[in-house]
Amino acid sequence: MHPMLKPALRRAWRDRQTVQFGITPTQAVVVSPVDPATGNFLELLDGTQGLPFLYERARGLNMQPAQVDELVQRLTAAGVVDDPTAGGPAADALRNRTGALERLRPDLASLSLIHPEPGGATGRLAARRAMRVQVRGTGRVGATIASVLAGAGVGQVDVLDGGVVRPGDVAPGGLPERAVGERRATAARHLVRQTTPGGPPRQGRDAEPAGLSLIVVAPREGLDVYAPNTADAEDWIGAGIPHLYAGVVEATGVVGPLVLPGGTGCAGCLSLGRTERDPGWPRLLAQWRSGRQRSAVPACDLALATAVAGLAAAHALAFLDGDLPASTGSRWEASLPQLDWRSRPVEPHRGCFCGAAGNTRGEQVSGAAGPQDTMAR
Repeated sequence: MHPMLKPALRRAWRDRQTVQFGITPTQAVVVSPVDPATGNFLELLDGTQGLPFLYERARGLNMQPAQVDELVQRLTAAGVVDDPTAGGPAADALRNRTGALERLRPDLASLSLIHPEPGGATGRLAARRAMRVQVRGTGRVGATIASVLAGAGVGQVDVLDGGVVRPGDVAPGGLPERAVGERRATAARHLVRQTTPGGPPRQGRDAEPAGLSLIVVAPREGLDVYAPNTADAEDWIGAGIPHLYAGVVEATGVVGPLVLPGGTGCAGCLSLGRTERDPGWPRLLAQWRSGRQRSAVPACDLALATAVAGLAAAHALAFLDGDLPASTGSRWEASLPQLDWRSRPVEPHRGCFCGAAGNTRGEQVSGAAGPQDTMAR
C-alpha cells in the first residue's frame, strides 16, 4: 500500500491538536488529538512511499510501526486515505493512458469522495471504459448527454437519431454550429469521438462488442419523454436493459424514471397509472401525437435543456458506477421560471407487462452527513 491523503479533501487545523479534512458536512472528517509528530507524519502521506519506507521515516519522529499502522487504518476507515497503486489491472491500464487520465483527474477526485475505499475511484473510472451506453436523440438534451458521458470516460457511447442537424439543435456542449446540415448520426459520432479522453478504447479484431449497460432516452420531441412509448419499453425490459428518460416538454424539464427491468415502474406503469387518474388522457395523447398537432419547433429553453442534460448524465454515471440515483423509479421535474426540482414516484402497476409490482428491487440508498471524529472510533 502507498497511503495518500486524498487531494480532493482540503485540510485545515481547527486548533493545535485538531485537523479537519473536507469542507462540506457530507465529507468533513475531524481528527483529534493530533500531536506534533503525527502532524508531521501526515505530510509524508503523498502516495509516493510504501509502508516499509514510511516506517523508517516515522522512527525519526519517534513513532513506532504499530502507531503508523493504527493511524493509517483509522484514516482509511474514515475515507481520508487513498492508494494510487490500487484498483487492479484495469486501473493500471488507465494509469498508463496518461493523456486520458490527466483529462479525467477532476472526475477521479470526485469519485474518491463518493467511493472512499482505497483504489475505489480509479477502479470505477477504469470500469467506465468497458461500458457501452446508447443515447436516443441528438437534440439539445440528447447530444449534450452523449458528450458528457463520453467526456466522463464511458468507453462507448452510441447515439441514435434520424434526419439532419438543424440550427435549433446547436447547443454548448452538444452539436456545434458547423454540424448544421449533416446527418444527425454522423454529427453525433464526431461529437463523441472529439469528447472522449484519449479517444475511444481500441477493440481487438475478434472482440465482441460490449453489451448495453444503459439506454438514455432523450428524444427531440418532449412529448415522447413525458409520455414515453410503451412498445419500446417492452422491448428493453424483455432484453433486461436499464433505461433512463430525459427531456424538455414545453417549459418543463424531466429526468427519469430510471427503469430497472422487472424492479421499478416503467413507461407502461406510467401510462396505466395516468389513465386511472385521468380517463381522458389517452384521447388527449392521441390528438397531441397526430401529425397536425406536433409543432415544427418544439419549445426547448437552452438553459433548461442544459440543466436537464447535466442532471441526467450525472444520474446515468451514478448508476454505471454502481449506485442507485434518485431517479430510480421516480421522475424529477422542474419548470421555468422557478426551476424548483420535485420528485414524482412512478409506482409499479399490477396490470403492466413489466412485472415490477411484485418485486422490491431498486430501493434507494441513503448517505450520511456531518463531520466524523476518526479518533473516537
